[in-house]
Amino acid sequence: MTAIVGLTGGIASGKSTVGRIFRELGVHVVDADLVAREVVAKGSEGLAEVVRVFGEDVLAEDGSLDRKKVGAIVFADAEKRKALEAITHPRIAARSMSELAALAQRGDVYGIYEAALLVENGSYRMMQALVVVAASAEVQVARVTARDALDQDAARARLAAQLPLEQKIAVADHVIWNDGDLAALRARTDEVHHALLARFGGMGR
Repeated sequence: MTAIVGLTGGIASGKSTVGRIFRELGVHVVDADLVAREVVAKGSEGLAEVVRVFGEDVLAEDGSLDRKKVGAIVFADAEKRKALEAITHPRIAARSMSELAALAQRGDVYGIYEAALLVENGSYRMMQALVVVAASAEVQVARVTARDALDQDAARARLAAQLPLEQKIAVADHVIWNDGDLAALRARTDEVHHALLARFGGMGR
């Protein structure tokens, strides 16, 4: 039986980079962000439902979803955000569960489910372990301003809108701090990888 390990972290914490390092270590990773894109991909039933609710203005010229337009709409209107989530979340959950079920049959010691809101929505409780990628607020703000071309006030507002890091760390089995360089991040991720192998290596074997 393959253990399912949750991987999460705050904005600009480096969660995706850690996910990539786990892949390089040979771990199979299911990326919820990628699944979220797939459920509203061009030609999908999910995209058709989004267009039905929000109108064709949310489409790009090539018929795909214009994520910036949708983002601007739902950021400014909580009801529209809920409407979008009602379309996407069940589809994301269904596809993710399908991928995780397949992952559980692979025979690996463990696999990873990488998602931003594992703690917020309580789904981390369905995992056998939780890894949280963490960074100091100062580092997060610096990364967000550089990555998203925002000023510091806007970056801090995004940070403030998230669940406090302390609450994620409180339920984590492992914390990977990412305030340093890539070499340090790789080393710490490798430590956690071997700890997970040691913990789950005998499970179902």
